[in-house]
Amino acid sequence: MNAHAADLSSVDALAPIYKASGDPLRLEILRVLRRDTFGVLELSQLFDMRQSGMSHHLKVMHKAGLLEPQREGNAIFYRRPLSLDSDKLTDQTIRQIFDTVDLVSLPPHLEAKIEAIRNQRADQSQAFFSRHAEQFREQQELIAAFDLYAKPVADLLRKRARKHPWRTAVEIGPGEGAFLPTLSRLCDHVVALDNSRDMLAKATRTCIDQRLNNVDLIEGVTDNLLARGDAFDLVVANMVLHHVPSPADIFLDAAALMNNGGCLVISDLCSHDQDWAKENCGDLWLGFEPEELTAWAADAGLTAGEQLFIGLRNGFQIQVREFWKSDSPG
Repeated sequence: MNAHAADLSSVDALAPIYKASGDPLRLEILRVLRRDTFGVLELSQLFDMRQSGMSHHLKVMHKAGLLEPQREGNAIFYRRPLSLDSDKLTDQTIRQIFDTVDLVSLPPHLEAKIEAIRNQRADQSQAFFSRHAEQFREQQELIAAFDLYAKPVADLLRKRARKHPWRTAVEIGPGEGAFLPTLSRLCDHVVALDNSRDMLAKATRTCIDQRLNNVDLIEGVTDNLLARGDAFDLVVANMVLHHVPSPADIFLDAAALMNNGGCLVISDLCSHDQDWAKENCGDLWLGFEPEELTAWAADAGLTAGEQLFIGLRNGFQIQVREFWKSDSPG
């Protein structure tokens, strides 16, 4: 193929992208999916249209490479592509479309509908933990025993603390508080943040029993800490992302809560297809691709650092990741 033919071929490949994106509704869908992942029914609810019509739009956008499906049990959710090749003309074009639509803020009515969907998801998760607070450890260990992810996270933090001492830390979603003794020993001051009163009561009991006098327990969400103006050297979220309505927002909030040079450490499930985890463990999401976490972190201005993957005998895989507000110290 000569250079002229190659150029024509590249141009031909752009036509489906521009055709698929040349619709105001589809551009709105792309804006809504900037950081979120929504199912067909949720998108139909957001845009007040029948599911069949929404499915048609999503099919066209997926075929053009503007969206990719993500299976969550029996449901299909949609998101922007996780990885775009900077050397491919088609991917460069898609990235330019994303960058352009992101310059326009979502209208208030759409923001309100998105918030309503997030609240529905949060209520679902919170109701589960209220019902199963007494069986929390048993429910969680259906997937992964605490030590399988807590020890690697603790080892990583201790290694970092030799060169980068932590003064203040917040753990998002501490559950029963099993990881708080580790943070209490590593940091001068620790905040434990949970939106479940039942789980916070269990974490309080752990602090009393372990005499963790430098831990403050707060009922609420990250917005509460942001409103107070709190700032931390370290943010930890162990097996939390798959329970929260908008996982990408955790990265944005963590970045806003961190001091310069601060670190976010996450342990969570890699993507899996074991749908029973939703009903039995209160999971909203069936894990995450590592590229998803990296993209969300980059969008929040964080730099990916060390990563560790732990395979479990029951088929699950856990990823332990660190993200820095400045370059990783290595």
